[in-house]
Amino acid sequence: MTHDQAADATSLRDAIVRKLTYEMGKSRSGARERDWFLATALAVRNRVIDRWLEATRAAYEQGEKQVYYLSLEFLVGRLLRDNVSNLGLLEPLREALQTLGVDFDAMRQEEPDAALGNGGLGRLAACFMESLASLGIPAFGYGIRYEHGLFRQILHEGWQHEYPEDWLTFGNPWEFARPEIAHDIGFGGSVEAVRVSETEMRHVWHPAETVQAVAYDTPVVGWRGRHINTLRLWSARALDPLKLEAFNYGDHVGALADRVRQEAISKVLYPSDESPAGQELRLRQEYFFTSAALQDLVRRHLRVYGDLRSLPDKVAIQLNDTHPAIAVAELMRICVDLHGIPWDEAWEVTRGAISYTNHTLLPEALESWSVPLMERLLPRHMQIIYLINAHHLDSVRARWPGDVRLLSSVSLIEEGHGRRVRMGHLAFVGSHKVNGVSALHSELLKKTVFRDFHLLAPDRIVNKTNGVTFRRWLQQSNPGLTGLLVEAVGPGVLDDAGLLEGLAKQADDAGFRDRFASVKRSNKEALAALIRQQLDLRVDPDAMFDVQIKRIHEYKRQLLNILETVALYDAIRSQPHLDWAPRVKIFAGKAAASYHRAKLIIKLAHDVARVVNGDPTVRDRLKVAFLPNYNVSLAETIVPAADLSEQISTAGMEASGTGNMKLALNGALTMGTLDGANVEILEHVGEPNIFIFGLTTEEVEARRRDGTHGLAAVQASPRLAEVLEAIEAGVFSPDDRGRYRELMASIRGHDYFMVASDFDSYFQAQRQADLRWRDRAAWLRSAALNTARVGWFSSDRTIAEYAAEIWNVPVRR
Repeated sequence: MTHDQAADATSLRDAIVRKLTYEMGKSRSGARERDWFLATALAVRNRVIDRWLEATRAAYEQGEKQVYYLSLEFLVGRLLRDNVSNLGLLEPLREALQTLGVDFDAMRQEEPDAALGNGGLGRLAACFMESLASLGIPAFGYGIRYEHGLFRQILHEGWQHEYPEDWLTFGNPWEFARPEIAHDIGFGGSVEAVRVSETEMRHVWHPAETVQAVAYDTPVVGWRGRHINTLRLWSARALDPLKLEAFNYGDHVGALADRVRQEAISKVLYPSDESPAGQELRLRQEYFFTSAALQDLVRRHLRVYGDLRSLPDKVAIQLNDTHPAIAVAELMRICVDLHGIPWDEAWEVTRGAISYTNHTLLPEALESWSVPLMERLLPRHMQIIYLINAHHLDSVRARWPGDVRLLSSVSLIEEGHGRRVRMGHLAFVGSHKVNGVSALHSELLKKTVFRDFHLLAPDRIVNKTNGVTFRRWLQQSNPGLTGLLVEAVGPGVLDDAGLLEGLAKQADDAGFRDRFASVKRSNKEALAALIRQQLDLRVDPDAMFDVQIKRIHEYKRQLLNILETVALYDAIRSQPHLDWAPRVKIFAGKAAASYHRAKLIIKLAHDVARVVNGDPTVRDRLKVAFLPNYNVSLAETIVPAADLSEQISTAGMEASGTGNMKLALNGALTMGTLDGANVEILEHVGEPNIFIFGLTTEEVEARRRDGTHGLAAVQASPRLAEVLEAIEAGVFSPDDRGRYRELMASIRGHDYFMVASDFDSYFQAQRQADLRWRDRAAWLRSAALNTARVGWFSSDRTIAEYAAEIWNVPVRR
């Protein structure tokens, strides 16, 4: 430890003891690990505040353009290690705590893992916020401070049960409450047309109810602490928390009813939208945080610059997926109704400031809202959307007169089967740039969901392939590998992910491969210990750790993986004399609360695991583990330990993926389809270092057009037919032999996700992985080359591209 680090350790030690004593009222002898965590977090937070305030002040004083990133999810994970690592305080903090008799690694487990996201979308937003700060780009992230976030997943006999997350029970030491920053958010009511001159009318919205959005700020620390941005999350607060008259009359519950309903907006991420009330709550959430964000940035802009017409010059608003698409209508309302800007000028301001990231080709994820719901809940916005649509269709009609099909396709209002507002269309029309998140995805946007819009505006769709922050997913999650990389290519790799390429020449060195393998073995031992602790299951760290960790969804095809697991189980039992490569199949992920088939897939994984793990004939050659309550912290243990990365979505359905990048970075070989960013990973790591299988996007589309069903593929694959028959017969569900009949019938039937069609190709690719695994030198060489060649997938690169090509802001690093 250097002299400066020793001084930091002493200073941190004193600061932690002061926080423990004077802010928490605890003695050292009476403090528990949670107390030490809170005291430590508060002491570290103090190291951030001055630089944070200075960065915010400097951005305005220097007139810098700022980025405002609107996202319904921010899956930030635990922040203590992230912050101290980026501040360069990790070793001094360990030393400080050690002198106090506190183990840093044990203590940091007391930090709650905030479940403010569901998967890749939210984790990408967190990576982008860190990269924005690391690149010195002034930015605010805007979202919702969900009191309970996404549900906590409990698996009881293989069935998923949802319980509220309690991450705020003991407070959040990283955030600053800003009760003075509150914006009124209206819902319902009526719109009054007020004449302000002989030729001009002004529309005034009179909401029937108003909820306040209250700000909570969390500093986002960039690498080496050089720049610090703000994540501002909004909490819903009722203006009238208690109807006192009703309370005094004895209606104690009724007196709180309005407050409970209004504040439900910020209670839970993704409430079920199966009911009309659930759909309304989802729309309330989206408008709530979007309106609060726009009011906030407009307030700040006017305070500094005085005129909204300069907004596109000083502000870049990025919509992270379709959830905040209502921003287009809301910014128009603010410009036209509240600040008297003529419509055409307001439209230039809106389109100049807003850009939109699309993350999906799935129709249900593009979102649309029924016109009656919009008219009731957001009446003024519905008027504005009608007018935007009228101007938009007039321009289309002028260029393509008489093309009724085109007009219907690009209209913001869908007329068939109940009129609905197409929010993806609104986001496209109201943005100056629209980006996909992988090369394949961006091209598919032009050919599928936005095909006709691409005809209208051929320069609007651009590509920005996703990335991940290496600070979190390598340096913090895998310190052993990080140390090896620094030793192999120099300390510059900590600042520039592109320098990872220098590792490629080490892949042929047997000594380096041995050290690489030793690091992986240590990480696998840690994961094996976690599996033993959570599932009471012993797994062999020398087996291949075959990992699929992601949201449970039919298009991500956990079902395909489970079917292959059953086929492998049958093959091992039938031919026990063969030298099978030992495997541990590791699953983790949550199914949406109302997604019943995804929940059934989780149950099937559990039932297969119970049979396989309990069969002594397979010994340690196959184990199956489904780890519950997947979150960022669990991923930080699984990712460094993975040998094989399952990225097996149906081709053409995964926009990008970021788990594929994290796993490849940590030396896992990808087993994948030509989907999303897998295509670009293949280009970077090389065909010998990845396992590609299955139908291409074009082949999937052709089979769907032809109406090809899964039955033909099942009949052509005796192995698959045997697997389906066993599951249908109740071999894995003796308590309910009919449990999976409908699920298996769907594979023989429409098989929309091509599980049957890709099964044989997948099974053969897995046997190729077995062969490679048996050649230890070849596997380790491929693993090292994966790490060496994925530096391009850094979120720093992605953000630099956004900055140059969409936001027009400089990078300062």
